[in-house]
Amino acid sequence: MNIILLGPPGAGKGTQGVLLAERLGIPKIATGDLLRDAVKHGTPLGLKAKAVMESGALVSDDIIMGIVGEELAKPASSRGVIFDGVVRTIPQAEGVARLLDGMGRKMDLVLFFDVTDQEVLSRIEKRRTIEGRADDDPTAVQRRLTAYREQTAPVLDWYEARGGVTRIPAVGSVEAIADRVRKAVGR
Repeated sequence: MNIILLGPPGAGKGTQGVLLAERLGIPKIATGDLLRDAVKHGTPLGLKAKAVMESGALVSDDIIMGIVGEELAKPASSRGVIFDGVVRTIPQAEGVARLLDGMGRKMDLVLFFDVTDQEVLSRIEKRRTIEGRADDDPTAVQRRLTAYREQTAPVLDWYEARGGVTRIPAVGSVEAIADRVRKAVGR
């Protein structure tokens, strides 16, 4: 089963993605994790990504799709994956669709974690206090929300036009949200 998780930063995709991956026994693919791993292991795509990341620029769609393709080709991914933050633009959505199609697979479910900006800001402030993440300062969060609205939010419409999106009210306890995800997935 191939499932994509969409929603703004701080919507709970990472937390719910880990829980869902464990429950289904399939890997969770997160772009940032994949990029860091490819760089760490010095893969050809990792070396390209490292040069781009060190320059401060955004990693191109072709590098991201190459890394995602490598991950999808692994035996552990043969039964499906949870895509967490992998699809951030329409070209990436199209790229993932092509990769899956080339493997005789499809996107089985698109889950959108629906949450207000106010809730997102509150969660990220709490996370910043607990974890001390430098990328969670208010200015960076506003930049990420703006980038999400401009680049990633249109992906939601793209998936809606191709089979639908299941909206998950992403408020409440981690357990309550996990229960909504479980019902949406059917297991």
